[in-house]
Amino acid sequence: MQRRALLLAAAALPMTSIAPAGAQAVDPARATAFIQATGQELVSAINGAGGVAQRRAQVAAVLRRAVDVEGVGRFILGRYWRTATADEQQQYMRLFEETLIRNLSARFGEYQGVRFSLGRAQQRTEDDTLVNTVIERPNTAAFSLDWRVADVGGQPRVVDVIAEGTSLRLTTRSEYAAVVSRNGGRVSALLDAMRSQVAQLAARERS
Repeated sequence: MQRRALLLAAAALPMTSIAPAGAQAVDPARATAFIQATGQELVSAINGAGGVAQRRAQVAAVLRRAVDVEGVGRFILGRYWRTATADEQQQYMRLFEETLIRNLSARFGEYQGVRFSLGRAQQRTEDDTLVNTVIERPNTAAFSLDWRVADVGGQPRVVDVIAEGTSLRLTTRSEYAAVVSRNGGRVSALLDAMRSQVAQLAARERS
């Protein structure tokens, strides 16, 4: 349940053709243009003149527009989505969005001077296209992020982020399922764990 999920070496995690429900293929050129525009928006927000809190809010706004939060969230909860009550589903989606956006925002850092460049784009499955990017931050080694882009409701949307070989949605799905399983199948236990994680991320941002 920690942000380390994005940093694990994941040679054991296979690439998957499974995409969130409703996702359809998007051609590489369109996916690349979408990620390029999104990346430019992110860099502009991070390198803007406002304070850290303002820049973080702008980054979060860009990510909310770019990511298929609902589709990815339901994919990650998996079969437990069907066993959750309507209230639990609503709480889960709210907590998932906050956790996801905070985690992705942290990948770009809080410091100005971030640079973003495009790598290869290739259609990996019938459902999505993988677009490679390289993120450079001051005084930090450059790192690679791969964005899985699918057509969701007629618009390109990010349906997964792969950092250092690790799929965010697969790793998080495994972690969430383990929490629910350890607690007798209760989704409420996962919600408690997610609230704790959000509080930890918020405290880290304030430090």
